[in-house]
Amino acid sequence: MRHEESLFSLLESSVVGEKRAFIFNVDDIRFPVTFLAGARPGKTVLLTAGVHGCEYCGVQAAVELAESLRPEETAGRIVIVHAANLSGFRERLPAVVAEDGKNLNRVFPGDASGTLADRLAHCLSRLQRHADFYVDMHGGDLHEAMFPFVFFPGVGAPEVTEAARQAARALNVSVRARSSATSGAYNSAALRGVPSLLVERGGLGVWSREEVDAYKDDIRRLLAHLGVLEGPGGGAGESQRETTPTYLESQEEGCWYPAVKPGLEVERNAVLGEVRDLFGRRLRVHCAERPGTILYMTVSLSVKAGTPLVAYG
Repeated sequence: MRHEESLFSLLESSVVGEKRAFIFNVDDIRFPVTFLAGARPGKTVLLTAGVHGCEYCGVQAAVELAESLRPEETAGRIVIVHAANLSGFRERLPAVVAEDGKNLNRVFPGDASGTLADRLAHCLSRLQRHADFYVDMHGGDLHEAMFPFVFFPGVGAPEVTEAARQAARALNVSVRARSSATSGAYNSAALRGVPSLLVERGGLGVWSREEVDAYKDDIRRLLAHLGVLEGPGGGAGESQRETTPTYLESQEEGCWYPAVKPGLEVERNAVLGEVRDLFGRRLRVHCAERPGTILYMTVSLSVKAGTPLVAYG
């Protein structure tokens, strides 16, 4: 339902023990949001899903978490943006905002006077400033298969990086990837002092009950780690492996024939796949530069030059 009270006013208020679900609607920026104020003091946690509109596992997990979380079991505040890129979600567009064709996750911290994606990023950046911790809920896009893992930012102050690393250990994923990028919603938040994570689960334009339940369990474990929710706060812990990913991009336009699957362990020089032209002629064979786990990969036949093929680490 539409709620006229500003989300920012709620964040600045002293309201406790309440839960409100509404459409944030300021100018042409619209997204569904749930605001939950717990019964006890605590941290403010911001969750966003659907920054990429076709990463459905995160969106469905956000919808179900917003429905199930209760103020009486919560300390602090939780803000859940169910589908940040609402037009991309509705139009089933991989990665981009429908109105301007921009990748929302590449324009943070945004621009209040820019196009819609820029203004939306600026609005979400304002929400990040109210948060003690930020989680961006992603997954494989329509053309991407994914192995469940979590990114944490390595670009912020040391204490921000360490807080994010410890939080990542609360998730039941076997790999945490340290990012050196400065773009992206979670990296932008970290650069401005907010510990943050990007969780990756699901892909290929589908979601399953098993994946969504695992996603919700990860978020609940994270909230318990942060003291916002009661319950088990442990995850993979010491068994979780840390890596810095290697990203393989296509150097040609053509057809992509992968030789690996997400989760596969590969050795150095292992064949990852090859690109051929539309006559079937081999253009390039791609091999691993180092050992690692296949984290995510493009599965579409068509690829463009400069677009991702495989990430491993």
